[in-house]
Amino acid sequence: MTYLKSAYLCLAVAAIGLVMASCEKKEVPVRFAIASDFHAPDVPGGQERVEAFIKAANDENVDFIIDLGDFCWLDSASQVYRDIWNNFKGEKYHAIGNHDLDRYSVDEYVEGMGMPNRYYSFDKGNFHFVVLDGNNYSDGKEIIHYDHANYGKYPYSNHSYMDKKQMEWLEKDLASTNLKTVLLSHQSIDSELKNGAEVRSILEKENKRAGFKKVVLAFSGHNHSNYTKKINGISYMQINSASYVWIGKPTMTEKRFPEEINKKYSLMAYSMMYDKPLYAIVTLTEEGADIKGTKANFIPPTPKEVGLGDSIGVYPLVSTIEDVYVNFAD
Repeated sequence: MTYLKSAYLCLAVAAIGLVMASCEKKEVPVRFAIASDFHAPDVPGGQERVEAFIKAANDENVDFIIDLGDFCWLDSASQVYRDIWNNFKGEKYHAIGNHDLDRYSVDEYVEGMGMPNRYYSFDKGNFHFVVLDGNNYSDGKEIIHYDHANYGKYPYSNHSYMDKKQMEWLEKDLASTNLKTVLLSHQSIDSELKNGAEVRSILEKENKRAGFKKVVLAFSGHNHSNYTKKINGISYMQINSASYVWIGKPTMTEKRFPEEINKKYSLMAYSMMYDKPLYAIVTLTEEGADIKGTKANFIPPTPKEVGLGDSIGVYPLVSTIEDVYVNFAD
């Protein structure tokens, strides 16, 4: 009798344990592939670079892919890049870059790339993602959206603003979710946006209002560099260009490419290209973001051989996206 009671007790305890285990919510990481600034039609080997990114994303079986702007044009010659992009099996997202609007209005580009809006948000797993649009300039009186390269008539110090309407939307969007939130934009909120302090204030106030660190991480492109920094508890990561870095002065490209290439891709005269495409695979959990980057070399002549240092202004001059782990804990 004692033996039977013990057996029944063991079975009951085991059954309770199984029920409790089945009720526990098992976390499923969110994984995505991220790249920026392909400038695919304007660089030699642009098609191969996009193909390498899509292959890596498919091989890694990520949940979605996103590019952070300056991807390709909408003309028939760029159809090949859009077709390659669409070969990814899962969800696909874009942010708008400034050069994406050199030939188009924002409405034309949004429609041509199949985007829901110029800024938008979506949920995946236990995370909320917000895609932002910093493609505005100031004429000294108003904030005006980029349209057919209209920003070019003003100095660089007038570029890269976020408009008031979008910031009001951002406040409401953040307040509408209890999920940890990741931001994605072309221009960086930490250094490139001229009114970035206003945007960061929105993020920091929402974290304070929510009572926990809701906004945890912001990715950006545009500056063709790589770094990770933390401002008031929020991490900001610059995703390097998939293709090259703009130097702004002659870079001995006659030693880098044959004459026909340099004639076809005039951008190369003032740039330095990477010998491999750069991108990253990001894995998000409740604890943090594990970012696995890629490394390349500069196609010689190297920055040192051209007489450059290790940065351009405040931005590191590197041909990598470094591996980094971002801890979400306070």
